[in-house]
Amino acid sequence: MGRVTVRRPVLRITANGTTSRPDTMAAEEPLEIRVNGKPLSVTMRTPGHDVELAHGFLLTESVIGEAGELASARYCDSPGPDGRNTYNVLDIALAPGVAPPDASVERNFYTTSSCGVCGKAALDSVKLRTRHSPADDPLSIASDTVIALPDKLRAAQRVFDSTGGLHAAGLFDSDGELLVVREDVGRHNAVDKALGWALLQGRVPLSGCVLMVSGRASFELVQKAAMAGVPMLTAVSAPSSLAVDLAEEQGMTLVGFLRGSSMNVYTRAERVSVGKIA
Repeated sequence: MGRVTVRRPVLRITANGTTSRPDTMAAEEPLEIRVNGKPLSVTMRTPGHDVELAHGFLLTESVIGEAGELASARYCDSPGPDGRNTYNVLDIALAPGVAPPDASVERNFYTTSSCGVCGKAALDSVKLRTRHSPADDPLSIASDTVIALPDKLRAAQRVFDSTGGLHAAGLFDSDGELLVVREDVGRHNAVDKALGWALLQGRVPLSGCVLMVSGRASFELVQKAAMAGVPMLTAVSAPSSLAVDLAEEQGMTLVGFLRGSSMNVYTRAERVSVGKIA
């Protein structure tokens, strides 16, 4: 498998002078996802949990709705300079009778680790219809439980501690218990990995759950959460206006600026019961 971190020499300059030392950074490598042997997408990601990433990607692109619609996932031969498999090409076989991806949602071959929506053929193509609408989810969660999520997510970020360069996505239940956390250089990849885990665990739709992300709440992250039936998305930074519009349209609770003892609830605020916040 590929390396999650890489060591590189750096020249550190401070007020006290210069020093040469090794630095640990997050690895970033391309992953080509193929479906039935046909290339569908190339995304820049941190190696690890690639099968979960592919499952989450296909779920949030409306290709599949449950794990049973995939027959297999295997790495293709992709030799590097030393002749060894680089594990950067993953071929997904759909189960018999499952329709292949529609051309309208195919990515334009390449997406960056920072923004997956930019590679879409058109903005309208990402407004996908979910099989798992969160609109009627009866989730109710205390505000002090929501306030505690960022610290819990940060405490579970193993690779971030050594690199400082990874985003995280975590799934929590309504009591604030962490179900899973995944890290990646790409925000959307971290989310796909977490949702792919849920799909493989038979937890989709993610009723009664909260998706917490370490950065901002973009349109694409709201879309991904909606495709998995997540009733609440929380983020430490700002949402975009389009993200708020989509969350409202999908009946999802969207929380932004979740920092310290405060938060902004942009949509479906009735799911957050306001109690005493320290």
